[in-house]
Amino acid sequence: MKKDYSGRNGSSEKKDGTSYAEKNRRKSENKNHNEAHSDVIIGRNCVREALRSGRAIERLLVASGSAGGSVRELTAAAKEKGIPVKETDMKKLDFLCGGTAHQGIAAIAAVKEYCSVDDIFQCAEERGEKPFIVILDEVEDPHNLGAVIRTAECTGVHGIIIPKRRSAGLGYTVGKSSAGAVEYVNVARVTNISSTIENLKERGVWVFGTDMDGSDSSDMDFDMPVAIVIGNEGKGIGRLVRDKCDGIISLPMKGKINSLNASVAAGVVMYDILRNRNK
Repeated sequence: MKKDYSGRNGSSEKKDGTSYAEKNRRKSENKNHNEAHSDVIIGRNCVREALRSGRAIERLLVASGSAGGSVRELTAAAKEKGIPVKETDMKKLDFLCGGTAHQGIAAIAAVKEYCSVDDIFQCAEERGEKPFIVILDEVEDPHNLGAVIRTAECTGVHGIIIPKRRSAGLGYTVGKSSAGAVEYVNVARVTNISSTIENLKERGVWVFGTDMDGSDSSDMDFDMPVAIVIGNEGKGIGRLVRDKCDGIISLPMKGKINSLNASVAAGVVMYDILRNRNK
């Protein structure tokens, strides 16, 4: 007799009549819903109170066609606080809010307050160390940002600098990907990366971009105030940002693929700097 492994009695259904495939589909949907919903502030009143309280907000999402009345007021308040405002599709906002009535507006809360660039320098001073900073130029994948934060905490980085726009922020996925390291690493969010690099150089920091055709990072002397720039997952470092760097460093590539994941490349360079400083 041929055995049927689809279920105890040859059935692919559970006792309640729901198939295993349907159960798994619902479980997947619930997981995605919970992850999307976990850091979302929904509706005009809730968003208004979050802005009023000074809570750390990554960005404000406004449904297309909902820019009138109180939504306009909330949008203006967010921009005044330097919070990015993004117009989005109504269906996407519906999904993000898990079917809850959002009134055309929602805010993505940050899992931690952003710091200032001055706080990063203060951290280095308190530790009695030369500043060690990581700059992310439009790194958009939250998993990459979380992984960079995790490695930064392990290698003694004093702070990470990200741009306000076209970048992952300190949302739920980043916090989870960092395995809790986000609680211990300073993350500053700035309007313009190029001008921030200029400011760092004026304060005595040497800034190195990571790209092809540069000096081998393992051969460099990093016993100085230093910042490394990691570029976007697809485009790499922007031209204007690259021009502001004091130099370019690279990782030796022996295989047929000529690039690494952004967080992996960042991790290798961070450990090169740590080992160099520990000599």
